[in-house]
Amino acid sequence: MTAHKIVEMRVHCVSIPAQAVHAHGSGDVGGINVALCELTTDSGLTGWGEASPWPVFTGTLEGNAAALHVHLRPKVIGRDPLQVEPIMMEANHVLVGHPEAKAALECALLDIAGQIAGLPIAELLGGRHRNSIPLSFSVANPDFDADLDDVARIWDSGVRIFKLKTGFTDHAFDLMRLEKLRERYGDEIRLRIDYNQGLPAYDAIRHIRDLETFRPEFVEQPVRMHEREALADITRAVDVPIMADESVFGVGDALRGAQTRMADIFSLKIAKSGGIRRCMEVAAIARAAGIEVYGGCMFETSIAHMAGTHLMAAIPNLTLGCEFYMSTYYAKADLADTPFPVSDGHVHVPTSPGLGTSPDPDMLARYRIGLLTDGDS
Repeated sequence: MTAHKIVEMRVHCVSIPAQAVHAHGSGDVGGINVALCELTTDSGLTGWGEASPWPVFTGTLEGNAAALHVHLRPKVIGRDPLQVEPIMMEANHVLVGHPEAKAALECALLDIAGQIAGLPIAELLGGRHRNSIPLSFSVANPDFDADLDDVARIWDSGVRIFKLKTGFTDHAFDLMRLEKLRERYGDEIRLRIDYNQGLPAYDAIRHIRDLETFRPEFVEQPVRMHEREALADITRAVDVPIMADESVFGVGDALRGAQTRMADIFSLKIAKSGGIRRCMEVAAIARAAGIEVYGGCMFETSIAHMAGTHLMAAIPNLTLGCEFYMSTYYAKADLADTPFPVSDGHVHVPTSPGLGTSPDPDMLARYRIGLLTDGDS
C-alpha cells in the first residue's frame, strides 16, 4: 500500500470536429467524441484516461460516460492507485462490456502509478522495445482530390505509410485511388487497405485479388466481425496478408483467432480490449502463434494516442507501425497541453513519468459538452 488515495473521479464528455469526413465500410465519421476519465488523489496527483467509442464498432459516448460515472466510480474512490489489477478485476465483475470505459480507468490509474514511481507507463509494462514508431495515415475522404492534397502535405512531413479506407463506394473507385497513389509515389509509399467490414463474404476474395496488383502490405477486416470462418477462408486463399480488427476484441477472440489461423495480423486497440494490459495479453497470444500485430486506433484525442504509444513501445513484436494520426492530421484541434510527439513520420515515445500528457484546461473547457462529478446522481 502507498500513502496515496483516490478521492475524486470526474468524467469529461468531449466533442472535437474533424478537418474532413472520413468514410469507412461501416459508416462515416466527422469528428472525435470521447469521455475523459480524470482521477485525483489526496496527495494532489491527477491521472487521465480516455474512452474512445465508435457506435458501429465498440459502444457509445453516453454509455461509456455512464459506465465510468455510475458503475466504476464506486470501485475506485478511496482506493490505492497502485492497485491497478485488483481494481480492474472488480471493474470487470461489476460491469459487462464497455471496454473503452475500462481502458480509460486503467490508463488513469497507470498515469498516477507512473507519477508515483517516476517512470513512464511503458516502463511499468516491462520496459520499452523502441523509442519511436512508424506512423500510418488513413486515406478516407470521399473527395479523393482533397485526399490527394492531404497526402501530399502529410508526405512532406515525413509520413510514408498510407492506409486506404475501402468498400464505402464502388470497387472501381478503390482501384483508381490505389493506382493514383502508386503512380505518384512509386515504391517509396507503403500502402495498406482497410475495408472496415465493407465486403460481402461471398465476393471478398475476388475484390482482394484485384487489389494485390498494387502491392499492399495488408488488407484489414474485409468482412463482418462475426464472419470469422469466412475471414479464415479469405486469409488462406489470398497472397496479401489479412489483418483482423473488429473480429478480435479481447483475449478470447485472440485465442480463437490463433487456433483457427483466422488472420495473419491482429490490430491492437486499447479501447476494444479493455485496457493496455489486456491488449498486451492479446499481443502475447499473437506472438505465440506467429501472428503479427499493428498499432490501431479509434477516433481519439492525443490522450488515448499517448496510451497507445506506451503500449506499442512495450510490445516486442511490433513491425507494422501505428496509426496514431488523429490529433495531428485529422482533428481540427487537440486537447493536450503539449503537441502529440509526431515528427519525421514517426511517433516518439515519451520519457516523462506516467502518461506524459494531459488536457490543456482552456482547450478542455472549449470542447467539453458534459461533465459528470462526484455530486451528480
